[in-house]
Amino acid sequence: MGKIVAIGGGSMEERETLAIDREVVRLTGSRRPRALFIPTASYDNPERYEVFQDVYGGELGCYTDVLNLLGVNPSGKELEDKILSSDLIYVSGGNTLKLMRRWRRLGVDKILRTAHDRGIVLAGLSAGAICWFKYGHSDSMSFYGREDWRYVRVKGMGLINALGVAHYHAEGREEDFHRMVAKHRRWG
Repeated sequence: MGKIVAIGGGSMEERETLAIDREVVRLTGSRRPRALFIPTASYDNPERYEVFQDVYGGELGCYTDVLNLLGVNPSGKELEDKILSSDLIYVSGGNTLKLMRRWRRLGVDKILRTAHDRGIVLAGLSAGAICWFKYGHSDSMSFYGREDWRYVRVKGMGLINALGVAHYHAEGREEDFHRMVAKHRRWG
């Protein structure tokens, strides 16, 4: 079984998560791990990968690679080869709902489950943390341009049998999160 590091908030670019990032690398047990960045939740934003390369490649000594999943249709074999040859997989923050829909459409969720079973370290920040949980409290609706959006419960991968929430103390999430927990007392 793999290890999961779910980071609730902070800025990798500002080095606010650097101590956690060091621990993610240490958990691989490799001196120079292969670190795969999956930026689906941030719409495959290349700037997010540049920051990841700077921190995980430059500062932490990993071999880095990226797996973009939007606007492309990689084969199952291509996905398996890239994901399962990694020592750690790091998922960006952003739109959790979009991330989970795309992963399920391509079968990435199943391959990531295999990665976890094989002991590959899984990590991520915000949406990249929520995705590992059975469900997530998410601001995904804010990405669709409506001003009157509400937090939603997004079905994640279920590797952590709990409801995950990122940025708990920010943006008025606390009260809404507690309402969501009360509404969904049974998660099955």
